Amino acid sequence: MLFLSQVSMFVLNLGCTTVLLSEPVVSAMTTGAATHVVTSQVKYVLGMKMPYISGPLGMFYIYAYVFKNLNLVHIGALILSILSLIVLILTKELNEKFKSKIGFIIPIDLALIISTSLACYFADLPETHGMDVVGRLPTGIPFPKAPPMDILRHVVVEAFSVALVGYAVSIFLAYNSSKKFKYPVCENQELFAHGLSNIIPSFFFCIPNSGAPVRTFLLYNIGSKTQVASLISCVLVLIVIYFVAPVLCWLPMCVLACIVVVGLKGMLIQFRDLKKYWNVDRYDWVIWICTYVVTISFAANMGLLFGVLFSIAVALLRLTRAKIMHVTYMHEELSAVTEDNFPEIKIISIGTPLFFLNAKRFHKHILEMARKFVTRSGSCMHKNGALLMSMPQGVHSGKFLEDSSSSMTLIMDCSGLPFLDYTGVITLLQISQDLREYDIEVLFSGCSVSLVKALMFCGSDNGPKQENFFNTILDAMKSKRCSGSSLEVLDSSDA
Repeated sequence: MLFLSQVSMFVLNLGCTTVLLSEPVVSAMTTGAATHVVTSQVKYVLGMKMPYISGPLGMFYIYAYVFKNLNLVHIGALILSILSLIVLILTKELNEKFKSKIGFIIPIDLALIISTSLACYFADLPETHGMDVVGRLPTGIPFPKAPPMDILRHVVVEAFSVALVGYAVSIFLAYNSSKKFKYPVCENQELFAHGLSNIIPSFFFCIPNSGAPVRTFLLYNIGSKTQVASLISCVLVLIVIYFVAPVLCWLPMCVLACIVVVGLKGMLIQFRDLKKYWNVDRYDWVIWICTYVVTISFAANMGLLFGVLFSIAVALLRLTRAKIMHVTYMHEELSAVTEDNFPEIKIISIGTPLFFLNAKRFHKHILEMARKFVTRSGSCMHKNGALLMSMPQGVHSGKFLEDSSSSMTLIMDCSGLPFLDYTGVITLLQISQDLREYDIEVLFSGCSVSLVKALMFCGSDNGPKQENFFNTILDAMKSKRCSGSSLEVLDSSDA
């Protein structure tokens, strides 16, 4: 059913709707989903017998049951869980810190599984202490058979929700990978690939596939860049299924639960994003909190749907309250100043909000403009040697002269920028970093105090410095002396 859902969305070209998935929404949704998984492991960590609890607010009912029945906690399982958590967390932190020095990562999960399974077997913990273990596991791969079609109408809504959530997580990871390794992402192609990859597993009753944040970040750390890493992992999983599965029957459930909980660390530490959202854009902070609360109160699909709708509502609210500023002096002054003294300067004035709905298109257009600027010849010049570029909505025309012998400068006038969110800030930083590859320096003029703080906060060492910010366009232009020519200060009256 997931195959049909995702391929249908591909046919309808719904991949373009990923523009609605802002980073705070996906971050909050994945963190909420991780919280649900941790909650599901609590009974194993504590060694408690607990009735099955689900539905709206189910997570809160689970914790209420735990606190009301603390006398049911299995002391042996609790002690083993605490020791396992300490060993796992400390070893993984040491791996992260010293992996570059020692050249390999200690497989603490595997070591813990083997050691606790052997200890449980020789001490006969299930009989002597009532310790819950994994139990008998089937070996090999089941014989394929067609999924039962009679239940199709009963699972349509759930299948569509699972397909949407799985795709949202995967495309979020794809965007992160594209930023890290500098390659483009085709949203619709990803959607089609997800649908196709669910065909064969459906005949083996496998769980739906999706991107795994923790595994993806681990592959980043060990330097993997291709699908060969996944191929090796698949071979190892097959070995476990066919040969190692019988040994795992003695693995304590509390240890397995601890491995699952620690494995979700990469998703749970997304709580740290709240600090940057608070410092950059508090609307995003509110969106994150609300999406997370809805996710843990209901389910990941409800959290994702709420987050998207709430983000759109907030964006529309901000658009209606935004005060659009216009730069009226720009063409008068720059027609003389740019041509006479600053032939390698390009000025762009941003006149509409820059946020998650239009940030990607803005970024793409700026990069296309930069490529044309670097490669275009003088045959495309307009009168007086000034080249006029058309910009998308919210970006006014700017003028520059070409001179391939010198580095170029892009001045981004933000005096008319009504507001921007965290995605907009990251886009400006990404533009600044990407244009360095074209030997184009980016300066900012007319920035509000909050925008300067946001760019400095998020940019860290690779972001713009204090000397990249100016009060006006003319101040930014005065800082760029071209080929030793004298600097002449012009006002609108002189121009």
